Amino acid sequence: MHLSGLPAFAGIADAIAADPAAWQAVYDAAEPHRGRLPGLFNSLTEFRKLLVIRCLRPDKVVPAVSDFVSGTLGAQFVESSAADLAACYADSSATTPLIFVLSPGSDPTAALLQFAAERNMSSRISAISLGQGQGPKAAALIAEAQVSGSWVVLQNCHLAPSWMPNLDRICEDMNPEAINPEFRLWMTSFPSPKFPVNILQSGVKITNEPPAGVRANMRRSFGIEPLSNQTFFEGCIQPLPFKRLLFGLTFFHALVQERRKYGPLGWNIPYGFDDGDLRISAMQLKMFLDEAAPAQPAASSDGRRSTMSSNGSIAAAITPSASTSSIVPFDALRYTAGECNYGGRVTDDKDRLLLSTILAKCYCPELVEQGPAYSFSASGIYHTPEDGPRENYLSYIDSLPIQPAPEAFGLHANAAITKDINDTDLMLSSLLAMSGGGGGSSGGAAAEAAAVEARVAAVVNECLQKLPEPFDLEAVGAKFPVTYGQSLNTMLVQEMARYNKLCNKIRDSLKSIAAALKGLLVMSNELEAAYRSISLNQIPELWKGVSYPSLRPLGSYQADLYKRLDMLASWASSGKPPAVFWLPGFFFVQSFLTAGGLMCGLDSIRG
Repeated sequence: MHLSGLPAFAGIADAIAADPAAWQAVYDAAEPHRGRLPGLFNSLTEFRKLLVIRCLRPDKVVPAVSDFVSGTLGAQFVESSAADLAACYADSSATTPLIFVLSPGSDPTAALLQFAAERNMSSRISAISLGQGQGPKAAALIAEAQVSGSWVVLQNCHLAPSWMPNLDRICEDMNPEAINPEFRLWMTSFPSPKFPVNILQSGVKITNEPPAGVRANMRRSFGIEPLSNQTFFEGCIQPLPFKRLLFGLTFFHALVQERRKYGPLGWNIPYGFDDGDLRISAMQLKMFLDEAAPAQPAASSDGRRSTMSSNGSIAAAITPSASTSSIVPFDALRYTAGECNYGGRVTDDKDRLLLSTILAKCYCPELVEQGPAYSFSASGIYHTPEDGPRENYLSYIDSLPIQPAPEAFGLHANAAITKDINDTDLMLSSLLAMSGGGGGSSGGAAAEAAAVEARVAAVVNECLQKLPEPFDLEAVGAKFPVTYGQSLNTMLVQEMARYNKLCNKIRDSLKSIAAALKGLLVMSNELEAAYRSISLNQIPELWKGVSYPSLRPLGSYQADLYKRLDMLASWASSGKPPAVFWLPGFFFVQSFLTAGGLMCGLDSIRG
């Protein structure tokens, strides 16, 4: 209904009511953002179609936006790309630190060590993990490196909040004339309010988030050591099983990371699987296959000769259809990867069973024997590519869908609905958070800020006028006394007390915001956050702490609150419980169900 109020969408509500079958087909479609809209609404621009999808299928907004950006700006704007450390290094200096902003599942250490090797700094880089008592050691390491011109890596800065002021002073006191120009200070940290703001402002910031989607995850896995090393990829004595199992391992790594996005449907407990798990598993895969390879004579009994690989090692001539279970130690591979490397992080027994089951599909004789004919998913989209050089595997990965379907993870199609809706809410809330409050010319910014302030002031005044006075609990308690035969009286007084607490919090915060807007009060951090939420039509966090759960926007939340208060007020004024109860209107519905159950029990006893 709100969308039909816009000129470009006039009549869309009536069109849906007039032809529900056609619009039902859009609602039921697997990919509604790629289909046609009924009637004249198919002639809408691609951007306006996004608004229709937002109303009909909010779970498909993110893939619809991805298609829109890809078609408008280019595919490079929706595909994950690795951080360009060379460009970041070029932007830095001896007095400009480089900061990796971490996220769960990301580990920049291997990429940094690889870049150090490219810069011939492998022997001149020192890393220290911060924590209790490591601050003085880190300071001494920095002082020594500033003279020798080496690199220092301070890992996990968020674990040493008490030492961050000292680090801030060290960076502030750096004198470019007294420091070796080859010196670099690298830092890794999760987002933390204790991290020095001055360092963030002056440093080169590098985000190292795990890529989104199976395709991007596998593409990144093939770009890190040792998988990016051509010698490692082609150097196994058993090349056929190695390449197929290595591809299966990268697919397994992508699955276990991407399943976290499905919440409890993915894992009972979200685990921080990272690149280190993949790296050690890949090296163990090569080691086990090399050790298990049977000795090959120079010439076989039928005249075939063994072949020499590019790195000089003898590779057995194995045909794709040959059984390789005798020379591939699957039990050892599954144990090291499933119980030690990845399984070492898993604490839930059901998650451990799930991990072993997924790994058994990616580390199995069928994969080695059947090759591309073996599929990792029911649809057949995900399988190992044709045997060949590393470029064949990269080309196949690039052909996979950007947005993986739930069937890739062995889940039902409906499993993605909650995840996709959460992704949509996160994207839209992030867009709202970035809107306004900066940029542009000073005159335009000031006019926008004034408009936002006027809008917030109007909402505050309207809410203060509509918000009723608190319930008189003493009068209600006298009117509805605690009796043996009527437990709903106690529940009514408790509900009113909860709503009084909520309304008092709302009233006090709104009065403070109104006074702050008039310049009569200094706005605190809590009020500033509440002001920002009101300007974005969101429920302030200040209210959520004493409120009933609600996912509504602010305007709808206020209307719903007034209805709840009216229900209790009508109950109190009538002097008796209503004939029909509005269950969602109770603050704590369990108390009503308990009171109602007690009354039903008493009635049965009396009967």
